[in-house]
Amino acid sequence: MAGTPAGAAGAAPADGGRGGRTLRRSPATAALAWLMVAGAVAWALDLPRAAGLYLYTEQYLAAMMAVALPLAFLSVPGGARWRDRTPVGDRLLALAGLACAAYVCARYPDLSLQTTRRPVDGLIAGGALLLLTAEAVRRTAGAAILIVAAGFFLLALAGRHLPEAIQGRPLGLSQLSYYLAWDNSGLIGTPLRIVATVVICFVLFGNLLFRTGDGAFFTDIALSLMGRFRGGAAKIAILASSLFGSISGSVVSNVVTTGVITIPMMQRSGLSREQSGAIEAVASTGGQLMPPIMGAAAFLMAEFLGMPYRELALAALAPALLFYLALFLQADLQAARRNIAAVDRSLIPPFWPVLRSGWVFLLPFAVLIWAMFVMNTTPERAAILASATVILGGFAVARDGRRLSLGALARAVEETGQGALDIVMIGAAAGVVIGALNISGIGFGLTMNLAGIAEGHVFALLVIAALLSILLGMGMPTVGVYVLLATLVVPALVEAGVAPLSAHMFVLYFGMMSMITPPIAIGAFAAAAIAGGSPMRTGLEAMRFAWLAFVIPFLFVLSPTLLMQGPPAEVALSVATAAAGVVCVSAAMAGQLVGPMSWPARLLAAAGGLALLVPAHSGWVHGLNILGGLVAAGLFAIHARAARREGGAP
Repeated sequence: MAGTPAGAAGAAPADGGRGGRTLRRSPATAALAWLMVAGAVAWALDLPRAAGLYLYTEQYLAAMMAVALPLAFLSVPGGARWRDRTPVGDRLLALAGLACAAYVCARYPDLSLQTTRRPVDGLIAGGALLLLTAEAVRRTAGAAILIVAAGFFLLALAGRHLPEAIQGRPLGLSQLSYYLAWDNSGLIGTPLRIVATVVICFVLFGNLLFRTGDGAFFTDIALSLMGRFRGGAAKIAILASSLFGSISGSVVSNVVTTGVITIPMMQRSGLSREQSGAIEAVASTGGQLMPPIMGAAAFLMAEFLGMPYRELALAALAPALLFYLALFLQADLQAARRNIAAVDRSLIPPFWPVLRSGWVFLLPFAVLIWAMFVMNTTPERAAILASATVILGGFAVARDGRRLSLGALARAVEETGQGALDIVMIGAAAGVVIGALNISGIGFGLTMNLAGIAEGHVFALLVIAALLSILLGMGMPTVGVYVLLATLVVPALVEAGVAPLSAHMFVLYFGMMSMITPPIAIGAFAAAAIAGGSPMRTGLEAMRFAWLAFVIPFLFVLSPTLLMQGPPAEVALSVATAAAGVVCVSAAMAGQLVGPMSWPARLLAAAGGLALLVPAHSGWVHGLNILGGLVAAGLFAIHARAARREGGAP
């Protein structure tokens, strides 16, 4: 895939925000971007402590804001009229952001302990920091995130006037502002810490890979493996986007990077504009769930759950594979139903030459997996080791006659700083939301009320959580949706008896589905723009292709065996029956099994498939699985016999 727009990955946020924004570039913005990446790497490697500099984590986060705020004001225009120049006002905002965040960094050990006294200097610096962060969030992450954060800020102030059931404690403007700026549960809290360490290191890893040509390698491998089969263009898109998405973690970045190649290819093979865009959008969205590297929300989830990231990645593996199995089967069965042929053989590169020319790109993944899953290294250090492997391999081994140059390396680091800017600001905004709920006590009241609603009706609470996830996700990145739901809804799910891992995965899945669910489905709309199709119809097609993602969260709440939790035999049985269920329901959705299916047959296949999908956690469910298996086997036998009579091949 020569000419892959690697900058698209770098310019996009790490978790599905707005890609392709207009940036002002200058030596100052390049230096700030470099400094932000260098700070994240240095902190991950514990270099300040090695140099004898002992800092609180919150001081490091404030220092990162002292870099990120000037970068936001100098590189991201405040409006269309300033795209080509940096007005004096933006320069002053950059200096103010630097000064306020640096003051918080320097005075944090003293002023963070004086939340009751609230000294004037701390109040002024903290209040200004909140206002400057709000404007930076608007510019980088968009108005939706700003409105949500501001809404929770105002909700905390008005908490005393809310209904008694969710009434918050009385708060003044100065008390709330000081707390959010100086407490480690506010702006400089957990979300920003995860972003400013783990996420930036992984964005660097992804940008280095794409600068060395790994994006092209993914597409070439997918083309050589899948191009010879029916519906090969769609299968190429699915495989390439799953590989790409597991690194980028950004839906829009994934769509615009691989979609410019795969969507036209699918259209030429016979798929409609909407179907081509939908398949690419769904495949790109699933990348946020595909280990070993998932979206930024996954790192936050590991922190909230207090579990190692490697354990979370293993838990997410089976649902992610089932998700892609469902999408792959529908693409295959649609191709059979509509006689969509394979890709022209002249366009398919031989597998072994592709592998020989790009084997070096597999080494960083081996290092990453070895570091995280064998050596139990922290995710950020594993990402740095993998990045070092990419750099060494890029300089040592040429692909298509090209090696990694110092200029390309410099651009990758700069793109990392620019690309991580959105998610840094989202992390700061998420900290404001969490802090406002904590200090006001409103979060506790909401949790208790939701748990009361769900008393004896857990399914009702799950439906509410799913709808809230999709609703809040309209126009917002997945990480923002996840933080909100993890703060507001997950405690109620846990209170109602849902396992914590299942509860967090539930809201992550439905937050992710907001990317392809109309009326605002930014992943589907980005794919529709490339395909030239209707955005709304593309979103509806994407929902059809992604049907499993709307079903499987309810299933792993019912039984966590699909999240690899439980005895190995039960886990294996649940995954196997779920895979069989995916085959049946996918056939029903496509109207094709061994041959075309009538509507009664499709309904039977859907019923049998759903029966197989239910995890086997009790005796009656085993009976349901057996019944579903008998229905599926009977349908397959009937269709296979009919196909043989007609001279077709199963």
